[in-house]
Amino acid sequence: MLSKFTEIDEEFICHNCGQRVKKLGYSSRNHCPYCLYSKHVDINPGDRQEDCHGMLEPVSLEIDGKKGYVIIFKCKKCGKIRKNKAAKDDNMDLIIKLSSKQI
Repeated sequence: MLSKFTEIDEEFICHNCGQRVKKLGYSSRNHCPYCLYSKHVDINPGDRQEDCHGMLEPVSLEIDGKKGYVIIFKCKKCGKIRKNKAAKDDNMDLIIKLSSKQI
């Protein structure tokens, strides 16, 4: 059985805020730690097979007993909902703001 998670930890320039985002170092970086936006490029984590390439806007937050903070994203182009665990260096002020929003 093939894994549905491909670990890709690479630097990138955020398409939302323009910040240079460094490698995470302990897993795959999937969103900007400064503005929390992501790009809709994966069908399964790290596969880079999604054709949409829209911006994933952080719209809400879940708190999971095992994963901790989980950011909920909505694609501004196709409307799909995606989730990703918050990273240790994410902007905590934005995480707190997301905790009060509902999708």
